[in-house]
This record gives sequence, structure tokens and C-alpha cells, in this order.
Amino acid sequence: MTIPAVSIQNIHKDYTHLKALKGIDLEIPQGSFFGLLGPNGAGKSTLINIMAGLVRSTQGNIEVLGYNVMSQWRQARQSLGIVPQELVYDPFFNVQEMLRLQSGYFGFGKENYAWIDELIDILSLTDKVHTNLHDLSGGMKRRVLIAQALVHKPPVVVLDEPTAGVDVELRQSLWEFTKRLHAQGHTILLTTHYLEEAEALCDRIAILNHGEVVALDDKQALLARHPYRYLKLHLTANDIQLPAHLQKNFVSLENQQLLLRIHKEEDAIVSVLENLQAAGIEFDDLHTDEPGLEEVFMDLTHSTSS
Repeated sequence: MTIPAVSIQNIHKDYTHLKALKGIDLEIPQGSFFGLLGPNGAGKSTLINIMAGLVRSTQGNIEVLGYNVMSQWRQARQSLGIVPQELVYDPFFNVQEMLRLQSGYFGFGKENYAWIDELIDILSLTDKVHTNLHDLSGGMKRRVLIAQALVHKPPVVVLDEPTAGVDVELRQSLWEFTKRLHAQGHTILLTTHYLEEAEALCDRIAILNHGEVVALDDKQALLARHPYRYLKLHLTANDIQLPAHLQKNFVSLENQQLLLRIHKEEDAIVSVLENLQAAGIEFDDLHTDEPGLEEVFMDLTHSTSS
């Protein structure tokens, strides 16, 4: 059997007054584009910090391509490239110097300079190559962090909120770059608060909430598990009184646009429409939408938040 890119085995992390992780079990297959999602405080960053060897777990093990991140830290770290969420940089070096220094940290010498130059070109850093990192914009610093994570050509790449705080143009270019990495055979682990990002890029998704895995599945299977679809109606009037038995379906009403959440039962929409007509609620247009990852995420994290 193929060794998983990342194997997370019964990971617990306890702080004095907080259980940050409560027995996380995950396997990330080689070559996958894996999304790790969850609300703030769910435990995503703690899990990544343990994977990177920056934090010790209270219990459990993590392996990267079969290497234990604590007892075989050198091999595990060599296999892993991490783009941190925070803009961490050394203000005393320019872009080229920083990347060459990072390359040397992993034991590479001048033979790796061609790859560094290629990264600089791919990430559109060529005109900033001799600029001190302190003088770069936030978006350019983000590009340098990505280049740093890739200087040693790691097979597993962790992107922790890579597009946080960047403009739309840069976000789109980073999406294209991560797709390219994945197509070249890299395993990608992505954490993001932009759920449309995860839906567009990831093929398998885990959702964390309060330190526990509340969902783990292929993206399409996860979306198919959602038991509702959405009915959008354009009303002929905005001042309506929704029947009491349809209040449970109500999502929003704005500018004569009524949004209802309907169970996927075969005759559920027909029943709702008949009830609306019986209540004298008239509409001149309607259409249905299947749920996206955002709806699945909200259902799963809200249902486990109490």
C-alpha cells in the first residue's frame, strides 16, 4: 500500500484550561488536494504547528511520508513545505538572499540557485529580487513565504490561509499556482476561511470544530450529504405573512426575493409551492439551487457548537 502523505494518529493537545485537539485521526493520501476547514478556534493552526514540529502534542503521532515529526524530525521536515498564516520574515535580507539562506538550511548549495530563480520568476518576484523584505507589500511578502516553503522541493505542501488579506488579483494568481503544484504531483494541504476557495480547489475535505473532526469525505460526497436544496422566489409583493408551518424553511426575504430551505424529498418543493399559493403568496419567478460547501460547513459547525 502507498504510504499516506500525512498520517495523523489520535492527536490530542491539552493546555492548562483548554483541550485544543481531542483525538484527531486523519490520513491525507499522496497526490491529493486536501482541505482542512473549521471556524476560528477549531484547532487547525495547532494541528499544523504540531505537524511542523513547532508544538508537541499531548498524545498521538503525526507522520509525513512515514517519518515521525518528532523522532524523525529531519526527514519529516525535509518532506514538508509550510506557508504560514502570519507574515513572518527576516528584515535584514533581500528576497534572493532570504531564499538562498532558506535553501542552505535544507542542505542545498549553489546547485539549487536555478530552482530559486525559477521560483522567483513563477511567483512574479523578479523585479523585487534585490528588495529588502521589510520594504515589500503584504502581497509580495506572501509570495516570498510561498517561495521559501518550496525552495527544497518538498513533496507535501501546507498552505495555511495563503490568500488571507490579499487582493482578488493575487488570490487568483495564487490559486493558479497551487493548481500547478498539484498537477506536478505535490500533495497540498490547504486551510482557508474562503469556502469557495476550498470548493474550487480541494478533492477531499476535513472539517474541524472544537478540536474534533466533524466531517471527513471526498468533496462531492460531502456536498451530497447535505439534505436540503434552496428555493428562490421572486414575489409580486414584499409584505407577506409566511404560514406558520413554513417558518422552519425561511432563510431570508429582501427586495421581494424569498429564500427557503427545502428538504430534498421528491415532493417537498411541490408541497411548499402549494402551501404558498394557498396562503395567497404570489410569485412570478422561481429557481432552485443545490447547496455549496458554505451551507454544509455552516450546518456541521453550528450543529456541533452547543
